[in-house]
Amino acid sequence: MTIDGIWAYTPDSGYAEGQDLTGYAVMTADGTLGHVEREADPHGMRHLVVDTGVWLFGRSAVVPAGVVTAVDHEGRTVSLVCTGDQVKDAPRFRTDSETTDPAYLTAVGDHYRRLTPRGTASA
Repeated sequence: MTIDGIWAYTPDSGYAEGQDLTGYAVMTADGTLGHVEREADPHGMRHLVVDTGVWLFGRSAVVPAGVVTAVDHEGRTVSLVCTGDQVKDAPRFRTDSETTDPAYLTAVGDHYRRLTPRGTASA
């Protein structure tokens, strides 16, 4: 996998190209995070915007597609490799314009690459 793998669903995740994940519940390694508010793919940096409800004080979070471990279409859930605290520690998402800002998305990608081997370059 290339360094840009953090922005792509893995082939074994269950994600089907073109499938809308809006409204799916998002599960972390330690519980429920929220639900998919929308998906975006600016500059080849595919990610989910997750509405965390009251869990993160009403904040939304940007999660790169590469941290998705499973998509269950029947159960309408998306599972992540990281914990809720790791999502909370990511660069804070404040405005919709950040979902198209390469500098912000690069910072998000860097955060998640440190957490999981999915985002690292293969030998």
